[in-house]
Amino acid sequence: MELIRPDWPAPPWVRAISTTRDGGRSEGPFASLNLGDHVGDEPGRVDDNRARLLARLGLSAAPCWLRQVHGRAIVRVGTANPDRDADGAVADTPDAVCVVMTADCLPLLLCDERGTRVAAVHAGWRGLAGGVVEAAVAALDIAPERLLVWLGPAIGPAAFAVGDEVRECFVAADARAAAAFRPGRPAGAGGAPGGAWFADLFLLARQRLAQLGIARIYGGGDCTFSQPRRFFSYRRDGVTGRMASLIWLAPRAEDSPASGMIQT
Repeated sequence: MELIRPDWPAPPWVRAISTTRDGGRSEGPFASLNLGDHVGDEPGRVDDNRARLLARLGLSAAPCWLRQVHGRAIVRVGTANPDRDADGAVADTPDAVCVVMTADCLPLLLCDERGTRVAAVHAGWRGLAGGVVEAAVAALDIAPERLLVWLGPAIGPAAFAVGDEVRECFVAADARAAAAFRPGRPAGAGGAPGGAWFADLFLLARQRLAQLGIARIYGGGDCTFSQPRRFFSYRRDGVTGRMASLIWLAPRAEDSPASGMIQT
């Protein structure tokens, strides 16, 4: 099972990974580590893939799997019965696992420099335009200069073809967003999808983060569309599986009852 671990200066008890399509038992367009239970794969295989991932990571609690809707709602993991129709999750207690699933959209993982809070965000262009990143940062309630962000695999700027309406949506909110778009090409030309523009999701996310005052941004650049053996891609294949990006706080010695501190 190939797992991508963020290269960022987070505290060691902040655990974070992004999966690839390697290491599961799904077949056909879902081969092999499909973690999405809403894409047409056999439920038993999805359950087994999720169990394999939990075992590989040594997790004692199941992640908070969301029903993602391309919105801006954020849930708090560790609370009783959170509404899972959301596109982001935050946590501040050990072993509360935040997770988002993607197959071209951009996953963002966030933590603070002291390793007290974490978040996972699912950001396609609708989510970015709608303010899902801003909502997650607000839910963390940490000063922006203390936050670290890692950008996971997503469709790259040479493959993400969009229409005029997408560019106008971003540029109307911030003229600097124009730098994240370049003219497209007719469908079928040059081996990439056709569209009026090619959009750079990574840059659009970096711009939103910078506007919030967040400077420590890592990752970005792994294109799901152009690496079919490694990543699922909805834009490339249509019927396909989903990868997952997870982040959580591992228990530390000072979190134990024997330390005399109160567990949160």
